[in-house]
Formats: sequence, C-alpha cells, structure tokens
Amino acid sequence: MPYARIFSPSKTAMQSGKDKTGFWTLQYNSNADQFYDPVMGWTGSTSTLNQISLDFDTLERALSFAKKLGLDYHIDTVVETCHASSLQKKAYADNFRHNKPPLN
Repeated sequence: MPYARIFSPSKTAMQSGKDKTGFWTLQYNSNADQFYDPVMGWTGSTSTLNQISLDFDTLERALSFAKKLGLDYHIDTVVETCHASSLQKKAYADNFRHNKPPLN
C-alpha cells in the first residue's frame, strides 16, 4: 500500500530569498518492487507513483487530500534553526548620509 510523505521544503543553499518556500508538498512513496538496470545503471520500478509530487498551500489541505484518498501519511517537520530576517527599508541616499546611526 502506498503512503504519502508530507513536508514543507526549506530554501536551498543556493538562494538567499524565500522563493519556493511556504507551501507543503505531498509525495507518494510506493512499496513496489524495484529493479536495477545494469545497462544504464538506473534503478527502475513498475509503479509510477514515485514520480508524483503535489503542492498545497497549507498543511491542512495536504492532510485532507491524503485522508480523502485513504492514504497512510507521514508528516516531516523541519525545525527552522535560522532566525526570522527582517527587512529594513531605506533609500539609496542613506548610504551617503553623514549622520548615520551607529552599527550594533
């Protein structure tokens, strides 16, 4: 019986922004037999469920989808260790002010 893994992807190390974060992904994990292709060096399977990945706005929507289909699911939660960044709005001209506030 296939089960679903529900997780919220974290931002990659290659980006400094918060694009592609803040949503929940449901991935199927099938228990179908896998086989090794010696010619290409790939691992194959007869099940195509491993290729499906669905994105949801909230965790509740992902859970209700999994429950509606009768899937067993596992929720992966990653604790964010970094602090919340705050954006300080300032003008370009502030770089050249003579009375700058001291740095902390």
